Order: sequence, then C-alpha cells, then structure tokens
Amino acid sequence: MSAETVAVPAIDPTFDNVWDEIVWRGLIHVSTDRDALRELLSGPPIVYYCGFDPTAPSLHLGHLVQLLLMRRLQLAGHRPLGLVGGSTGLIGDPRPTAERTLNTRETVADWVAKLRSQVERYLSFEGDSAARMVNNLDWTAPLSAIDFLREIGKHFRVGTMLKKDAVSARLNSDAGISYTEFSYQILQGLDYLELHRQYGCMLQTGGSDQWGNLTSGTDLIHRVEGTSVHAIGTPLITNSDGTKFGKSEGNAIWIDGELTSPYAFYQFWLNTDDADVVERLKVFTFLSRAEIEGYERLVADEPFRRAAQKRLALEVTTTVHGQDATAAAVAASEALFGRGDLAALDARTLASALRELPHAELASGTPVVQALVDTGLVSSASEARRAIAQGGVSIDGEKVGSDEATVEGSLPGGVSVLRRGKKALAGLFVS
Repeated sequence: MSAETVAVPAIDPTFDNVWDEIVWRGLIHVSTDRDALRELLSGPPIVYYCGFDPTAPSLHLGHLVQLLLMRRLQLAGHRPLGLVGGSTGLIGDPRPTAERTLNTRETVADWVAKLRSQVERYLSFEGDSAARMVNNLDWTAPLSAIDFLREIGKHFRVGTMLKKDAVSARLNSDAGISYTEFSYQILQGLDYLELHRQYGCMLQTGGSDQWGNLTSGTDLIHRVEGTSVHAIGTPLITNSDGTKFGKSEGNAIWIDGELTSPYAFYQFWLNTDDADVVERLKVFTFLSRAEIEGYERLVADEPFRRAAQKRLALEVTTTVHGQDATAAAVAASEALFGRGDLAALDARTLASALRELPHAELASGTPVVQALVDTGLVSSASEARRAIAQGGVSIDGEKVGSDEATVEGSLPGGVSVLRRGKKALAGLFVS
C-alpha cells in the first residue's frame, strides 16, 4: 500500500527536460559533468537516491530542498530511492566545529521510523516510477570490521579523505576529529556502491556541504565497478543578508507539526524578505515559470501587497502540512490581526499561534493591568493604566474600558488575546 503523497502538478511544460528546469530553479550548486547529467536526465528513466540521517526526530527545511528535488525528478519519470541512515545515523556526519554526541541505538531506530514516514509523504510508490525506501543498516550491519576494511576501506586514500571540507575544518579546530566521524565518508560511499549494485542507481543528490561525501561514492564506484555515476549538490539556502536559512533564533524550522506548528511554519514563509521571495518560490514550490515570473513583477511593482509572500506561505505550508492545517493557520493569522473571528478558531491552532507571540500563564480573574505587565506589552502598572484610559487596550477583540477589568480566558481552550494599540499582541493562557 503506498504512502500518502503530497499532491503536486507535473513538470513545467515550458522546459525541454527536468535538468533545464532544476537549473532554472537554482538547484544546482555543484555537480559531476553537467552535459552528461543533462543527457542522463533527458533519456530513459534512471534510479537516483538521497540519504537522510536520523540525527533528530524530524527533518527540517534544509532537507525539504532535497525532498522536493526528489519529487521533481520522479515527476519527470525517474525512480527514487529514499534512504534513511540507520547505520550512518549511529556514527554522525562530521560537523565543522565539534564532535557529535552519539545517540543510543534505540533512539536512532525510533528516529529512522519517524524520518521514513516523512520522506514517504513526498514520493509516490505506484506506477512506472514507483519509489522504494531503503535503510543502510541492512547492508552495513552484517559486515565485520575486517570485511569493511578489506573490501571497502582499501579503496580510500587518506590524503584524499583529509582534503574533504568537513574533515579539514575539524582538523584545523581545537576539537579535532575522531576516527569514527573520519570514517563517515567511507560509509556514505558504501551506500552509493550498494545501491548501484542492487538497483542500478546512477545519481545521488544532497546539499553542497555534503559534496565530499557525495563524491566518495562516485569515486568508489568508479574504482570498484569501472562505471561513471553522478552527483548533484544543491546550494545551501541563505537569506539575502547572508544569514543561514531555516533558522530562527538558533532553532530549526522543522517539518514535523509537533515541533514547529503549522501556524509558525506559515508565518516563517509569510515573513520572507522581498529580496528572497522569488528564489524561494523557485526552490520550494511547484508553481510554473510563468506564475513565478508574474510574482517577480508584483514584487518589483507592488511590494506592499506582499502577494508573493502570501502565495509562498500558502504553497509550502500546504505541501508540508496539508490543506486543512494551512487553512487553520491562515484563519488564525487573519483573526489575530483583526480580519477574522477569534472565537471561531480551533483551540489547538489558536494555542500554537499565541505561543508565537509574547505570552503569559495567568489565573482566571487576573487584572488586565497585570497581564499587560506580565506579557511585556507595557513596562509598568502605571503605563498599563494610562494605555487603558486612552482606549488603546483590547482583550479578545473587545476594548477594555476600565483598569479594574480582569482576564477570563473566554476563547477556545481557555485563552485570551491581549492587544495594545494596533500591532502589539500577546497571548494569555488562563487557568
């Protein structure tokens, strides 16, 4: 039985082949021979793969780039392998700064299952280009250390391994690098070799920061099998000011709705800068070239309408969380800013939206004056009383007429929305 798949339209008909489309969308930062890749992806269906390591209980926006690229290639008729790294997740890809903390086997197994279900949502498991899920623990677990060193390790040259970006960065840091993490690139090379042998896999995709690991596989296959295979490294997505994309105050934007709520996810995209939004539409949506170029003109001519940001937020949130959750996020966004009925929102969506605002937990009957102070909307009780006297405070959409007013939590789920002026909002969780 196939997994529930994210519904997306077919490949953009204005392109001759999927290679030209992904180049236009800015998805190729580095690759093996471009001409050969264009020919390969324009011909009969090939098998390709992307790997995801279970180093957290959810994938995040950096992984979403790969998931959508996999879907684009599948829509063009190619056959995806979704790999979740049950063995590589036990080792950990070297970080640039410090050694990873090794997770328990039980934790990794649990995260493998969670990531597998996430990857499956973006692929189709039916038809001529049906996807297949694989776990690299299946072929690494039976290998003894001696077999691993004799059959795989002998094909790797230490000098070449030392030149890989992640390894060289760690060698030049105070932390150094353990043999465990140093060997990671051999394991990833083994994955590509195994998938090439089992399924005829000819292409691996990944982030450009993984290029050293991607080429460890292409090099290994060339040495062992005498065959040329390919790799694509997508660009690391950064904002126009150079800051790392997909991070908010140091926290990843997860695609698991329990870790990043659909409302927070929607708001993240809605707040995209004008300088970034067109590129985000290319990478993260399946809108056609004509549609995206239309939004590009709107950004230039009518940026105040933020039409491109609204469409981006709608498309990506629907892709990741579905239509119902997206509709609830939109309704919450509109209601919070005075264009909808707060009382009509479901309790879960409202609560997740309020947690993205300044908020406080209060007892029923707490004075509004105290609530204003506790949420940081004012700095003192006297300032709170002045704001109320000037008619600038409302709770749950109703103006507060007296500084004797109290908080009751009258909205679904026992919450209230406190507003000072037109734009300063806070959430109240009332018990």
